[in-house]
Amino acid sequence: MATAIGSCEEASRRRPAGAASERTRVLTTRSVPPDESLEYWHDAVFDTLVGMDIAAEGRTYDATLRTDRLGDLRITTVEADPGRVHRAPRFIARGDGREIFVAVQSTGRARVEQDGRTAELRTGDIGFFETLRPFRTAFPDRFRMKIFAVPRPLLELPEADLRRLTGRAIHPTDGLPALLGPLLERLADTCASYPAPTAERLARSVVELMAATAADRLGADPADLPGADGVLLHRIRTYIRWHLSDPGLTPAVIARVHGISVRCLHRLFQAEGTTVCRWIRELRLRECRRELAARSPGSVTLAQVARRWGFTSAAGFGKAFRSSFGLSPTDWLDRVRTDGPPC
Repeated sequence: MATAIGSCEEASRRRPAGAASERTRVLTTRSVPPDESLEYWHDAVFDTLVGMDIAAEGRTYDATLRTDRLGDLRITTVEADPGRVHRAPRFIARGDGREIFVAVQSTGRARVEQDGRTAELRTGDIGFFETLRPFRTAFPDRFRMKIFAVPRPLLELPEADLRRLTGRAIHPTDGLPALLGPLLERLADTCASYPAPTAERLARSVVELMAATAADRLGADPADLPGADGVLLHRIRTYIRWHLSDPGLTPAVIARVHGISVRCLHRLFQAEGTTVCRWIRELRLRECRRELAARSPGSVTLAQVARRWGFTSAAGFGKAFRSSFGLSPTDWLDRVRTDGPPC
C-alpha cells in the first residue's frame, strides 16, 4: 500500500539534523527509526529544497541527501528509494520558490510532469524545474539525482522561455548539453573541495553554460547562439578557468588539449576582440583583486596570491597589475581598505 506524506500549515515541523561541515550538510533516513523514515524524509526535502508531497510504497524509506554550496549555487545530491513527489499549489503559496532547479539524472529514471508536458529523464539527462509552478516527478526505481538550485536572476530567463523548457528531457549527446551534463555531475561530487574564490568562479561558469544550453534548446536566433566555434570557445574558456593557477597554461598547451592549432586558438579569441594571453592575464588579475580585497590585512602576501593564480613572480604580477589598473597592487589595496571596494 502506498503511503503519502504531506505537511499542513498547522503542523509543527521538526528540523532534520544531520552531519554538516562549513559548506556541506548530509541528511539520511537511517538516522531515525524505520517507521519514522518517510516523515523524516519529507521534512528533509522541505528543509533543503522546497515543499512537496512525497509518496512511497510502505512506511519505511531509505534515502540520503547531501547539500553543498558552490558560490551562489546550492547543490543537492539525492539518492533514494522509488517514490513520487508533487509540488502542489499550497506549497507554492508559501513563497519558497525563489530558485530554478537544473537537475541531472545520475542513476535510475524520473518521469517528470510540468506545464502540460511529460518527459522521462534517463541516466545523464538534464531537466529544468520551475519551482513557482506545480510539478510532479515519479521515480520507478532507486535513483540518484543531482539538483542545482539557481537563483532565478542569474539565469536571466524570461517567464515565457522558462515555461517552454520545463517538462522536457535534455539529452547530453552533443553540443552544449554534452558539456553541461558531465560538468554538473563532476561539480556535484567535488564542489566541497574548492576554496571559496575558485568555487565562485566555477559557479559563474556553470551558470553561463546553463543559460547557453537553455537558449540552444529554445531555438534562439542562430546569430545569438554558439556555433561550432562558439561551443569550442566555451570549452576552452572553461578549461582555462579550471587551470588558471597553472603557470604552464600557455597557448600551445591549450591548443594541444583541444586538438587544434595555436593559430586556430588565436583566431577564436581575435573574433572576440582579444587574445588568449590577454584574456588569461585579465582573468588572473581579476581573481587576484578579488582575493586581496577579501583577505584580512597581513593574512597573505602579494606574492602568495600572485602564485596562487598562475603568475610566476611577484614582479611580473606587479607590472601586469599596474599596466591594467594604473596602480601598484599595494597602492590599490591601500585605497580599497580606505575607501572600500570599487562598485
